Parts: sequence; C-alpha cells; structure tokens
Amino acid sequence: MEDVARLAGVSTATVSRTLRGLPNVADETRDRVLQAAQSLSYVVSPFASRLATGRTHTVGVIVPYASRWFFGQIVAGAESVLREHSLDLLLYNLGDIPARQRFFGQLPLRRRVDAVLTVAMQFTDAELSALGSLGVPIVAVGHDVPGAGCVRIDDVAAAATAVQHLVDLGHRRIGMISTYNDQSMFLPVAHARRRAYVETLAKAGVPLSEDLVISVPHGMDGGEQAMRRLLTLPDPPTAVFAESDELAFGALSALRRTGRHVSVIGFDDHELSALLDLTTVRQRVFEQGVLAAGMLRRAMTTNGWTPEELLMPTTLVLRASTWPAAVRTVGAG
Repeated sequence: MEDVARLAGVSTATVSRTLRGLPNVADETRDRVLQAAQSLSYVVSPFASRLATGRTHTVGVIVPYASRWFFGQIVAGAESVLREHSLDLLLYNLGDIPARQRFFGQLPLRRRVDAVLTVAMQFTDAELSALGSLGVPIVAVGHDVPGAGCVRIDDVAAAATAVQHLVDLGHRRIGMISTYNDQSMFLPVAHARRRAYVETLAKAGVPLSEDLVISVPHGMDGGEQAMRRLLTLPDPPTAVFAESDELAFGALSALRRTGRHVSVIGFDDHELSALLDLTTVRQRVFEQGVLAAGMLRRAMTTNGWTPEELLMPTTLVLRASTWPAAVRTVGAG
C-alpha cells in the first residue's frame, strides 16, 4: 500500500479509501490510485479488510447432499448472486449422521460467516438453537425454518397436481416411488409428497394399496429397483408417481428393459427430463437459489430485517410418459 501511495503521490489512507470503494476521494485521485495499484498488481488483502470491518464477506451453505442435482442447482443459483457482490461461499455437506453430529457439535461456522443458507433441511430444536447462536441472518430453501427467511414451493399441492393428473387420465392402480423410509437426515420432501399422494387418492375415491408404495434410496438405481418390484405384483399399477425425476428415470429404464407399459410422472423437471420425454412437475430450482441469495443480501444490509417467505409456483409439464389408462390397457400386451 505504501508503494501504491508513493507512486500515486497520495497518502496510504487515501489508497485504502479508494481500494475499498469508500467516498470522499476525488475522481482524478481515484483514477491515479487505481492506475498505480494496477501497475504494481496490488489488491487489498481480504483478511486485513475482514479484521478491520469485523465482517467475513462469507455465506455458509448447509446441504445434506452436495452431489445431488437439486442441491447443486440451488448452490449454483445462490453462488451466481453472491459472486456479483464479492461474497464467498463456504459449503458444508452433511451427508450422514456422524457428519451432522460433528457439525453441530463443533459449529465451524462460528465467526466465519455473515449469513447462513440451508437447503431442504429440517432441524431439531437443539440444532436450531445452535444456528441461532451464530447471531447471523438465516435463509432456508425448500423448507421453512423457524426464525429464518424462506424460499420454497408448496410440495403437497405440487405433488397433488401430479397424482391428480394420473387420476384424470383414468388410472385407478396408481403406485408411488418414494424415499420415505430413507429419511435419517430429517429431509421433509418425501413426507410432504407421500402425504399428497395419499390425500389425493382418498379425495378421488381411488383405493390406496400399501403394496403400491415402494420406498427406496434416492437415485436412478432406486427408481429402477422400485419399478421392477411393482411390475412383479399380481395386479401391477397402470401409472406411477415418482417422488423425483431421478427416481422416474430409473423407473423408465426398468420399463424399457422389460418391455412393459406404465405411465410415469416425476417431479422437478430435471435438465434431462425433456430428453427422456418425462411428464413432470416443474419447479424452478436454480431460480430458488438466486432468490434465496438475494434475500440473504437484503438481510445482511438491512437494519432490523424481518424474515421473509417467498412461495414459488410450480407447473405441470405434459410429455409422452403419461397416457390414458385405456390406452395402456390396449398396448400392454
């Protein structure tokens, strides 16, 4: 900084104000300082700046599964906004119970972040207390968290739209591929979408058979496994609602390999859904990350910020993987 000040003919204080973007620096002086800094390849140390301001310029992001498409899209959307505001992103992947216990036991976010973004996670009272002790704004995506801002969809209503579509096509043997029994991480989505399945069938007067609900681990392999089990039933379903598109992809693979015909509808509108002609419920995942990061920015820059809730719309996207029950009966062979 002294070298820049010497080359520009100003004080080190003026260099500091200029490079930090503070006011009260004449335009001519600012230009001279910036040119001197560029010629010397000098930039302000972020660590020194953080010590001086007490701010970390970092947002902590907590996800249960960083490698999954949904979570990756949320993080990508948030990062696109945070980057524009020179904010760093610190990612914590709580992929199993030991990792979760270690995280909340040590709370490594303390004094390292100015805000927290959580993605599709449900917390115990003790975990909420630990997060609250950080004293920073919190925004949740995909599930409401007490005391936090929230960007989400109505999972129950959206999943009901998917099941109702199958009912409207005349299907009465409607299965579901779920991750309901694989919820050791307190993920709320499986519960909400299974609830919608049960309630929609009941409202339509369609009998609910427990053997039509298959709970498997998340992913294409799980979806294929579930569909193969459904096809072995004495009276297999004519249609299936998959909790996510990735489960639906596996279901479609099983049908292709066995030559069977079952209507399949997914949830999310994954980037591969159009390629596989999958009927699905679209939620704008990347945009949810963008909006959540924008909400965090408002929380970080607004005195007395009050947590907001933003409910995003969903859309039924009709493609070739669903058809009327009568058509399936004719083509079933």
